[in-house]
Amino acid sequence: MFLNRQDLNIQEGFQRLETLSNYQQLPQGARFLTQLGNLEVTHYAPGIIRLRLGAQDKPDYGLLVSPSQMMEMDVIETSQGYRLESIDNAISLMTSPMRFRLDKDGRTLLESVTDRSFLGDLRWMPFAYKNGIWMVSLALKSSEPIYGLGEKFGSLDHRGQLIDSWNQDATTLNSELSYKNAPFAWSPEGWGLLVNTTARVTHAVGYPQWSHRSYILQVHDTDLDIFLMTGNTPAEILDKYTSLTGKAQQPPRWSYGAWMSRAYYQTAEETLDVAEKLRKREIPCDVIVLDGRAWHKMETRFDFQWDEDRYPEPAEFVSRLDKMDFHLCLWEYPYISTRNPLFNELVEKGFLLKTRLGDPYIHSWLPYPFDVLYPHLMPSGIIDLTNPDAYEWYRDAHKALFEIGISAMKTDYGESIPVDVVAYNGDTGERLHNVYSLLYNRCVYEASEKYSQKGAIVWGRAGWIGSQRYPIQWGGDPQCDWEALAASVRGGLSWGMSGAPYYSHDIGGFSKGEPTPELYIRWAQAGVMMSHTRFHGLGRREPWVYGQEAERIVKRWLNLRYRLIPYLQACALDAHHTGMPVMRAMPLAFPSDKLARGFEQQYMLGPNLLVVPVISAGGKTSYYLPYGKWYNLWNGEIVDGPAVFNETIPLEHIPVFARSGTLLPLGPEVQHTGELSPGVDVEEVLAFGQPKEGIELPGLSLQVDTDSGEIKNLPDNVEVKFRSAFYENK
Repeated sequence: MFLNRQDLNIQEGFQRLETLSNYQQLPQGARFLTQLGNLEVTHYAPGIIRLRLGAQDKPDYGLLVSPSQMMEMDVIETSQGYRLESIDNAISLMTSPMRFRLDKDGRTLLESVTDRSFLGDLRWMPFAYKNGIWMVSLALKSSEPIYGLGEKFGSLDHRGQLIDSWNQDATTLNSELSYKNAPFAWSPEGWGLLVNTTARVTHAVGYPQWSHRSYILQVHDTDLDIFLMTGNTPAEILDKYTSLTGKAQQPPRWSYGAWMSRAYYQTAEETLDVAEKLRKREIPCDVIVLDGRAWHKMETRFDFQWDEDRYPEPAEFVSRLDKMDFHLCLWEYPYISTRNPLFNELVEKGFLLKTRLGDPYIHSWLPYPFDVLYPHLMPSGIIDLTNPDAYEWYRDAHKALFEIGISAMKTDYGESIPVDVVAYNGDTGERLHNVYSLLYNRCVYEASEKYSQKGAIVWGRAGWIGSQRYPIQWGGDPQCDWEALAASVRGGLSWGMSGAPYYSHDIGGFSKGEPTPELYIRWAQAGVMMSHTRFHGLGRREPWVYGQEAERIVKRWLNLRYRLIPYLQACALDAHHTGMPVMRAMPLAFPSDKLARGFEQQYMLGPNLLVVPVISAGGKTSYYLPYGKWYNLWNGEIVDGPAVFNETIPLEHIPVFARSGTLLPLGPEVQHTGELSPGVDVEEVLAFGQPKEGIELPGLSLQVDTDSGEIKNLPDNVEVKFRSAFYENK
């Protein structure tokens, strides 16, 4: 085998999987003997084939929620090895070396690496193992894009990228690092791949330094567990993935309102002053957020206790916000300062992660002696959520907060578990690091389910396989500039392409300082047209800070936001059933339109609205409308696609188009969701062109008679308007 020096370095020490023998028929497939252990190939569910190598005897964190459906699979011996056929897929296994080919309807969708030297030898090992690392090498077609892999802030198409599925603090969003990873990728060619693990996975996706024609994975686990999915569309693949790992729950209606935050409101009086100004200025808003240093003593955080100096009567403070119809969200993280008396109590109970010697692990954000100079960065222990008793304690510690009326918890961090810790269940930090975010957000979500009277929700930063079950997530800490706005949009779209339907980000940017009024307006417009909307940053982010024009424009967009709540509820219901995200990137929404793939900053908001955030100063924007008729929401113009447009967009608007033949249910303009009627409050339904598609809302199904165009099941008090411009009469 002729390899270059880099190939040798990467593959050095790996043992290649060569042969298969002595197969045993299983109800769903077969078990083969290999020199690296037993290989099981099974038809797990319709359109899903599972390949497993290894003992699989590690702690189970519940990444999978769907059990095997006992699908039959025939095993046929061939001249090259074996072919396993099911009702919808076939997988061929070849030997010397061991490799596979995945077929559907007579077409090869995915196969092992085909990158060879000039003498015909494979340059990369299809399957190989060394010292707790598996290597799997797959072939890619020319120009085949690859999507998914979690929240990534660069190009949505990961072809050419080297990506680590390893949760990290991605402060500023300027690199490959991300808070939310998922070793799940898919191709418009009709296949998806999930590595079922909690460990680090490295993805060289057509990475030219290795092989521009190959997708090479390194799985840092002693076991290999891969799910191969097939589907006629990316939507089908997402449906299979989320059926396997869990569908998202529907958030409470109030969560679709605006969230107002900064890092941070320093006193109860300052918070109440902002709340009063929001109501006095008639700026629609539902949620006030007290961030990381706002509501507790920093040097002893985090113990669920209010800072008595700043909040002597927490229940009264929450009540005053409630009387103004504000929900309250509080910040937390799963650390406990060594200066807190509770620390020793948790040590005695065994509720903290430990060192390899059995001592409580002390996490330091800064090296000695600086680790004790900053009150908010005190050396701390970390809650061991693998311990059932610690998990129950942490969940129930939220009870008092929910009982006085808070509505949500912002679960910060969760992506920083050190690799050298040891958990109650015996796992080291190497396996716990990624999945800790799932345990953390699940625990807090369950607390809200158990104790909140305002609906189950969590506002989470970190995530892993299955995190989509516990809505919602936000996108971390962007810079205050145009490129960070663009990265925030891409991060949300990438997370959506990875099976998570809800997303928000910090409108205005998190970093210290204030954005220009123009950037603030554009950021607000983009944020309003996402599943969830929050203003946040290291500085003031309230609209009046940025001048009268900014306040006027942002207020108008927030009025639109509240009118869109019924439509957003319909999108959430669809996500709950199908796994499709609220923000749908162009390759997901229009998979057969190759031109659409290149427009990574625009997206479909649900099935009916196309949104183009403006991401550069001056308003110059290029966007693409796919085939069909599109209705400009602002001027009523009907535009034919496919076409590319280069325009300078006025500060008042960003391009938003409705797809012809669709419906848009709208609610009334309100100051907060408390002014809405129970359930789904629909004031009118806009019909764009001849209606062809109905829309499902929670408790309300609007159906269309395809012959007459009549909308069925419409409530008596709801008006249908066949018009093209949202502001036609305003």
